[in-house]
Order: sequence, then structure tokens, then C-alpha cells
Amino acid sequence: MLDISRIQAITLDLDDTLWPIWPTIEVAELRLQEWLRAKAPRTSALFASPHTRMALREQAQTGWPDQHHDLSFMRREMIRLGLQQSAEDQDLAGPAFGVFFDARQQVTLFEDVVPALALLSARWPVLALSNGNADVHRVGIGQYFCGSVSAREVGVGKPDVRIFQAAAQSLQLDADQILHVGDDESLDVLGALDAGMQTAWVNRSDKLWGYPAQPHATVVSMAELCAVLGAVAAA
Repeated sequence: MLDISRIQAITLDLDDTLWPIWPTIEVAELRLQEWLRAKAPRTSALFASPHTRMALREQAQTGWPDQHHDLSFMRREMIRLGLQQSAEDQDLAGPAFGVFFDARQQVTLFEDVVPALALLSARWPVLALSNGNADVHRVGIGQYFCGSVSAREVGVGKPDVRIFQAAAQSLQLDADQILHVGDDESLDVLGALDAGMQTAWVNRSDKLWGYPAQPHATVVSMAELCAVLGAVAAA
């Protein structure tokens, strides 16, 4: 069970915790395709094939095994490889990625997110902790966060304990003073447990828990998380 008295800050996952990620990525890929169609048509035709996109992603991962945690780098390299394969200007990889990245920030928040962030941030420092490359300020919720820690900055991603340790250092707290909140069983819950944090699993899709170690709390929404924390505080 959660021990509310120990919580001095909250670290919060972003993708699929605060917004659904795949609809966002699909739109971003469409915007990239539209841009490439005008600037690099052969690469656009290449990227139209899901099989080819997967092959380019695997090629980028093989070529840069130490950069898998940096999703921006990997996406830019994937685009560059496509341009190279199509014999088009590889210098277009930067601006092409910029088109994708801008669209990637246009997320649709779950309805409960803004009220929950307002409540949580009024009580505790809230730190974004993500393997992804969303920018909470560009998304439009930066005012609720005291900062952010990303896999790109740290050099490793969740569930590696080092990214959770980096978050604790950023907050100037011990790990057991932090509640980590996220949707992914392995990346968020097990990773945070290994780092010594309390954990809350946001299970929006009614998944079954399949691990011996248990989260300290399981909720179906950020609204329920706020209710649980309020109920615990009042108990």
C-alpha cells in the first residue's frame, strides 16, 4: 500500500499515461510524408511502405546500438537512411525531422489529465520522467512540472534504475521519498520498484498484472490516482 507520509515528490511518465501515443505518431508520420512528397518524392515513396520503414528503423538501430535510448536521434537517422537509399539530399533529414517532431508535440490529453496535474502539482513537485521525446512545454502542460528527465539526457531509458536515480538527484530526494506514476508495467512500475520508489500503475485499458512484484497502487485514471492519494492522506 502507498505510504503517503513518505511522498515528497512525484515523477510522471508521459506517453500513454497523459495521452495516447500511437494516434499522435500516426499523424506525425503523415505530416512527414506530406513534407517529403514535396521535398524528396522518392524518399516519400519509400516511406509509404510500412515494411520499408521497419527495415530502415532496424538499420538505424544496428548502426547506432548506443543510441537506442535517443528516439529523436533514431528517427532522424531513419530519415537520413531513407534519403540516402533514395539518392536524395541527406541534409533534408534535419528539417524533415523537425516537421515530424512538431507534429509529435500535438497530443490529445486524456480528459482527466489537466485537473489531476493541477491538484498534484499544488501539493508536490511533479517531474516528467520519460523515454520519449515529448516536451511538456510544447504540449502545453509545462506549468505543472518542476522539470523533466529524459532517456536522451541520461543516456539510458526506463526500466534502467539509473534514469530513476537521475530523477531523484534532480529532485534532491532519496528514491523512497518519490512516487513514480506510469502506464507501463515493466518500464515504469518494475523499473521504479527496482530503484526503491513507490509506484502507481495507471491501467487505463484493464490489463492484467503479470509480475510477482506489485505496484503500491493501481488506478484506472489520473483522476482515480488523485482520489487514492486524497483518501490515503485523509485516513
